[in-house]
Amino acid sequence: LVSSPEELEILCNTIKKLADKIGAKNYSIGTMIELPRAALLAGEIAHHAEFFSFGTNDLTQTTYGLSRDDAGKFLPDYVRAGIIEKDPFVTLDQDGVGQLINIATLKGRKTRSDIKLGICGEHGGDPSSIEFCHNLGLDYVSCSPYRVPIARLAAAQAAILSKRA
Repeated sequence: LVSSPEELEILCNTIKKLADKIGAKNYSIGTMIELPRAALLAGEIAHHAEFFSFGTNDLTQTTYGLSRDDAGKFLPDYVRAGIIEKDPFVTLDQDGVGQLINIATLKGRKTRSDIKLGICGEHGGDPSSIEFCHNLGLDYVSCSPYRVPIARLAAAQAAILSKRA
């Protein structure tokens, strides 16, 4: 979790020194993108990262300025009132949070074309969110073990749908 490229640069230097000291050869360095600022600065952060994992649970919290723990008390009312279409902690908010992921994806790949990109969190097991990630060209989704079968099916469906289009 970083909010600036300078943070990751310091951490990378520390990791590389330790890896050299212990003789580690096969490792990669990346970061979670969980803050809107990090998504907006992804191009600069990508100079120091071989991968980004979008922490969609925390990115949703920080984008909305809501705590998941508290939001469950009023989000059902927001859905019923039509303020939001779906609970953004269940299905990725493609207009807001998704836009940040898209910006970070474009900026990260502009800096480092081979950067690995994915999401982790409960959105990684939501079919609509998986289709969105597939359409952005993300490399992977990660989710809770019990959601893996749904995630695999949704990923296969997204791949088939994109080939048809």
